[in-house]
Amino acid sequence: MKDLENLRPPAVLEEIERATAEIGFAMASDRQTGSMLRTLAATKSGAFLELGTGTGISTCWILDGMNAISTLVSVEHDEKVQAVARQHLGGDPRLTLKNMDGEAFLRSVRGQQFELVFADTWPGKYYALDEALSLIKPGGLYVIDDMLPQPNWPDDHAPKVAELIAALERRQDLVLTKLCWSSGLIIATRIASA
Repeated sequence: MKDLENLRPPAVLEEIERATAEIGFAMASDRQTGSMLRTLAATKSGAFLELGTGTGISTCWILDGMNAISTLVSVEHDEKVQAVARQHLGGDPRLTLKNMDGEAFLRSVRGQQFELVFADTWPGKYYALDEALSLIKPGGLYVIDDMLPQPNWPDDHAPKVAELIAALERRQDLVLTKLCWSSGLIIATRIASA
């Protein structure tokens, strides 16, 4: 694809993609989403959060954009898929991999603040949304993908997406942009309360 030729993927990406295919994991973010995450990560310095490590494909893009003093916590409930990320990315001292339920994690870090939250799983996106958004610093970013129809959506999923988008649009503490890029991204910035 012409628009993917100039993305300059992270060095470890192909190995992770190969391992992802070997275990049959089909829920990974694509390279376009990864490229956007890397660019957004490069605009911030501090603590980052990823909800839904998967096999670490989006994780490696975020790490590739982060500076040396930033940190990333990535949470995944499925130990088997996260094991791929642990194998290929576990040596990066900026990364902490948490194998636990995303909603439980969100409750455990109440009061903490993150520069960027990428919610790529149900907790922090389709439920526990308020908990995830409360962790974003003013000026920080909230990013979600898969907002355009996907072939792997269950039959009853489209209304859930519409409800999520409407909920985000109603919020007075967010400025958001919906992008027809990749699988359909929404990028929101939390604004400081007046």
